Amino acid sequence: MAEKRPVKARRGRPRQAEVARLAGVSQTTVSLVIGGNKQGIVLHPDTRARVLEAARALGYVPDPAARRLAAARNNLLGVFSFTATFPTAVEHSYYPFLVGIEQEAAARGYDMVLFTGSSSGGAQAGASGALERVRLADGCLFLGRHIPADELRRLVEDGYPAVHIGRRDELDGLAWVGADYVDASAEVVRHLAGLGHRRIVLVREDDDAPASTDRERGFREALAAAGLPDAVPVARAADPVAEITPDWLRDRHAEGVTAFVAEETDTGAAWRALLAAVEGAGLDVPADVSLALLGSPPADFAGRPLPTGFDVPRAELGAAAVRALTALLTTGETESPLVACAFRPGSTAGPAAVQ
Repeated sequence: MAEKRPVKARRGRPRQAEVARLAGVSQTTVSLVIGGNKQGIVLHPDTRARVLEAARALGYVPDPAARRLAAARNNLLGVFSFTATFPTAVEHSYYPFLVGIEQEAAARGYDMVLFTGSSSGGAQAGASGALERVRLADGCLFLGRHIPADELRRLVEDGYPAVHIGRRDELDGLAWVGADYVDASAEVVRHLAGLGHRRIVLVREDDDAPASTDRERGFREALAAAGLPDAVPVARAADPVAEITPDWLRDRHAEGVTAFVAEETDTGAAWRALLAAVEGAGLDVPADVSLALLGSPPADFAGRPLPTGFDVPRAELGAAAVRALTALLTTGETESPLVACAFRPGSTAGPAAVQ
């Protein structure tokens, strides 16, 4: 048995080489013992005991940075946005997501890296290899209404930990966290029905983004549950500004529609068009028609009456996404939760006007 050498006083953090000298073993053996011997190499119990005794005597504490490098991890979480410019402005609808992400990442001991250059131009993210840079991070969160499915699928199939903020059932294996738009939208319709509205129309953009389809599903289910007519209750507009006009709104109102509901999107196009149409038609809100918004109003509409609808829990969604991603990193498994949206009474909906 190698003779133990006296412990010399030194300044700074003890190193594995010193533990190896004191225990009379190689530094490789010290690394195996300290690291939990995940390789399964057979070590004599006496050898392991000498290493641990030497580590205690020296006050050795494993270097966290070195352990992360040894595990091929650097404690970095990536954030990638499928938008033309990264949404860092406070008034941007994505900003609260980033707040929740940053706070939860810090609480869990992770740093963040924002992938801004590779997301410039938005559509460029769909080019072959455009998402490869995210591999610099241990795992990545993705934000965006429309995503490059093929590029994300390649990452997921390679086993790269990825979580999308927003429901994404169409990509098998991609973890996600999302807002419960179905129940939240249904609650808004139930509120309008309770105010006596019998003809309600949903205004939405003409695409198949999951956030839009979930809102429409909740809207239609609530109409059916309340026994309300389902004759053309949804107006899908490729260009809301051009299609949702004062004339269009007057025609719907003349047909007996007393409440209009719009979906929230990144641009707020449906809500903006609906408000402009009501004002152009000279109708009073909520005396003549009631309005509701399935989400939050654009930041530049802060001075206008608060719309009836619901609030999207963006900060909580960001935090939930970090929890899901860290679960993938530590256990390889995670769930895809739906986060509830809080109903917002607002001031744009009132009792149905008698026509």
